[in-house]
Amino acid sequence: MKRMMNDTRGIERNPIRPSNFSQPYWDGTRERRLLLQFCPITHQYQFYPRPVSIFTGRQNLEWREVAGNRTIYSYTIAELGPGPFRGQEPYLIALVELNMHVRVLANIVECDAEQIKIGMPVQPDWLPLKDGTHLLMFRPRLMETPDDNC
Repeated sequence: MKRMMNDTRGIERNPIRPSNFSQPYWDGTRERRLLLQFCPITHQYQFYPRPVSIFTGRQNLEWREVAGNRTIYSYTIAELGPGPFRGQEPYLIALVELNMHVRVLANIVECDAEQIKIGMPVQPDWLPLKDGTHLLMFRPRLMETPDDNC
């Protein structure tokens, strides 16, 4: 029997309150662009936004738009959600690996429990928020399509 998952897009979200070091990330989401911090000394990306490089401790981070392959690294089916997610269960949460060795935690939408698997290719699904920014989610990549800014 097919087990349908809720996709969590209809859940009311609180406004984002970016810090000074995460503002470029949220500004990028206004155009559905994924910007990650890049350490120019180690040539490595990091996510989530931080005030310093996790590799060197320095503040000389650059913001770069990333694109490329995205796959499910790990996932869980939430059976009991907190706060506004309560009553929306079950829903999928995954750790999505980007091709630059960065992992992003996000909701997976338009996917059922039998379909999701580790290594599954996914593509971005941007949820518009009231302030004009977007929340990054992912959905199964159904076919080879041109990269969609993530």
